[in-house]
This record gives sequence, structure tokens and C-alpha cells, in this order.
Amino acid sequence: MIATHETQMYRNDATKLNIQEREKLLKPYLPKKPLKVVRKPKSQPIRNFLMTQLHFLVFTAMHMLFSLYIRLRQTFHIVIDRIFAILYYHHRAPELIKQDIRGLERIPQHLSVILELRAEEQGLAGLEKLLDDVAEISAWCSGAGIPMLSVYERTGILKDHIQRTHRVVCSKLHSYFGRHVPTLQIQAPHVPSFLNGDEFERSSSAGGHLSILLLSEGDGRATLIDLTKTLAEMSQRNKLSAADVSLDLIDAEISESVMTEPDLLIVFGPYVKLQGYPPWQVRLTEIYHSQDNCGVGYQVFLGALYNFAKAQMKFGR
Repeated sequence: MIATHETQMYRNDATKLNIQEREKLLKPYLPKKPLKVVRKPKSQPIRNFLMTQLHFLVFTAMHMLFSLYIRLRQTFHIVIDRIFAILYYHHRAPELIKQDIRGLERIPQHLSVILELRAEEQGLAGLEKLLDDVAEISAWCSGAGIPMLSVYERTGILKDHIQRTHRVVCSKLHSYFGRHVPTLQIQAPHVPSFLNGDEFERSSSAGGHLSILLLSEGDGRATLIDLTKTLAEMSQRNKLSAADVSLDLIDAEISESVMTEPDLLIVFGPYVKLQGYPPWQVRLTEIYHSQDNCGVGYQVFLGALYNFAKAQMKFGR
């Protein structure tokens, strides 16, 4: 502690203390050893420049090797797809489609596909291409004996043109089957359906050889949210107990309002991107995509059927 007399003297008039007395007053509070001064290393501009250039060279080499690998892989897949497109072309003949799948042990009863309306294809031209893709896939499904097809397109533009979709698909089926055109039913969640061009309520009997279901992003997570709100409100009003809420109940409600779970989902894209596809319906679905593929092709459709036939379904207890 500082002496009381010296403290009082400093408070009264600091000028009365000389330099030695001030140093003596502060000496007990100073560190015993002087602090070490850390000196920064001298800059080495030449060494830093060489290290920077070395790192840039390594990065460029890695980038070039990876780009070369991607190009070679894309070229390989393009060549393979072209070969299969030539060897297994359907020629718009259902007999050839049945011949291509004759050796398969099983085929899916419900096939689902994901199509995309690209930004560069907006407008009437993009819609026409999308409708043509739906019609081609529908004809392939009819030829392969698949009774149910669900088509997911994120924006929902197909759901706004159900009548036009029905007309285009019917025209495509005529080009494949001639006079023996299968009956066609097109429907969408919460939208009246069309059977052979005649509108009827969805509660009616779902007849027809091929049934097409159009889906959009609003039929996915939004449906789960609405169902959750409904169940919560029913529970608050004592119309439903918490013990009654089960997976079977949720599955039955979603299957009724949207669709049943598909057996096979085909992504016509270079990688698996579900784009908001209904999540509840893909719990046990076999998902297939062709690497580096960027369009709808019969060889992708046929490859998906072969992959599905070889897939092993292992369910837990």
C-alpha cells in the first residue's frame, strides 16, 4: 500500500514530488521482469511469391484433371446412350416394347417420373415439349403394361392444362396403338378428372387401362402441413385422441388426398434432385436416374425397368 503521508502529498499537490519520488511510488506496481518484445519476422517477398504460384499451379492442375474426367465420363455416357437408343428403339410399336421387357421378372404397377420445365424453355414452346414428354412416357407405360403413371412437375403447369394434356396423350397413344387405343384417365389432387375426354368427379370409379396423375410442389410438404393442422384441431376439439394418430392413419389420409406410394421413381436428370416431390410417398420407392442424362429417353425408361426388376426390397421389422 502507498504510504498515507505520500498519498496525501500527491493528492494535495503532485508537483511537490520529484521524478525519483514518483518512480519510487510506482515501482511496487511495475512488473519485475521486462516484457519480451515479439518481433515480426522479416518479410520474404520472393518466397511468398513462389509459394503463391505453386499453390495456383496445383489448383489449376487439379481443376484440369477433374474437368478432363467429367468430359470423358459425359462422352462415355453419351456414346452408351446412343448405342442403346439405336439397339432398343421402340419404333412406336407396343410389340417391341413388350419384347424389350419380356425377360423381366416384375414391372412396377405404379411408375412416377419427375420432369422439369427449364428456365430457357419458358412459354408455349416449353409447354409443348413438356406435354410431348408426358405423352411419350404414357405410351411407353401402356406398352409395358404399367397401369398407373404419376408425373411430377414443380410449377404445376400441367395441372393447369389437364384437357390439353389429355388431348396430346390421346393423340400419341393413337400413333402407337392405332385402333386399339387403351382408355385413358388423367387426374390431379383436388381437381376433377377426365376419362376419355369426359369430365367426372374423382369419387367415381377409376376405370381405364392407363391412369395418369399430375402432381406439383403444392402436393408435397404443404399437404403434410395441412394434415398436421387438421389433426391438431381435431385433437383440441376432443374429436381425436393422440393415441389414434398413427402411421397407418397418416398414410391412409395422404394416399386418399394425393396418391399411393409409387413402386419406381425415374428422375430424368443428371443427378437425383426431387425438387419438392411429396416426401411421404418415397419412403420405400426405388429411385432411378441415369448419370449425365439431361432429357427424356426410352433407353432411360428401359434401364429403370431393368434396374427395378433386379432390385432387392428389404424391409425392416
